[in-house]
Amino acid sequence: CCSVRARDTTTPFRARSAVVEPATQYPPATRGCRTVLGVRVDVTSYQQAENAVARWVEEPDGRYVCVCSVHPVMEAHDDSAYLDIVNRADLVTADGMPLVWALRLLGAGHATRVYGPDLTLALCDWAARNDVPVGLYGSTPEVIERLTDNLIARYPRLHVDYRYSPPFRSLTPVEREDEIREIWDSGIRLLFVGLGCPKQERWMAERRDELNVVMIGVGAAFDYLAGTLPRPPTWMQQIGLEWLFRLVVEPRRLWRRYLRNNPRFLFLFARQYLRYRRAGGK
Repeated sequence: CCSVRARDTTTPFRARSAVVEPATQYPPATRGCRTVLGVRVDVTSYQQAENAVARWVEEPDGRYVCVCSVHPVMEAHDDSAYLDIVNRADLVTADGMPLVWALRLLGAGHATRVYGPDLTLALCDWAARNDVPVGLYGSTPEVIERLTDNLIARYPRLHVDYRYSPPFRSLTPVEREDEIREIWDSGIRLLFVGLGCPKQERWMAERRDELNVVMIGVGAAFDYLAGTLPRPPTWMQQIGLEWLFRLVVEPRRLWRRYLRNNPRFLFLFARQYLRYRRAGGK
């Protein structure tokens, strides 16, 4: 059930080459996948995700990674077009503990969390060590500036060669064309996208065939790593209460999302799990 795409050999390749091991030495990006309410979620790890990115940056194709929690799953459940976008991603990680628990209940007992902010740091560390230029797309100019400063302070060899905070409206055709050209001209190979769900997944899917970069939709990771939002305590993350911490921090923005999505996810997944058990775990 993992994503497979034909390689586009006609797209020009103009990016700076990365000093990485030959792609044939990298193990698979996943250990299988499961379907949670129709959404494909890959059973993977930080190391496997890093290995996949290391392989993909050597290729001329555009790729995108969805970092998936309950929110995207419920958005996909309600919107078939968005469901198709997530399921066509090159990698879908379990960002939240509820999805990790769902994977385990569906037979992937070794499933682990691949959390957006930590994946961002892991990939920036890898990019710094391998001289792979990265870009940042989304949020506000102030957040982008603070995020860049924090990442470079943490990884002095990191090349952040593209930064853009788009306007809070649809781009004009000319702006969109300029945006694509600037990303190409920057020479980046890895682009972190922080537009939030479901906008960032739609943005990546629309541009995959126009760009030669690996895009990772990391949502609130921009604010966490910039220091503009506090990160949930580790213990709350481990027991699946990150949503409660975020609700306390941003109640006006998030209360409708959690009130609408969380109870429905529990109910719908319980039905899926009962069907799974009745079918003998198939």
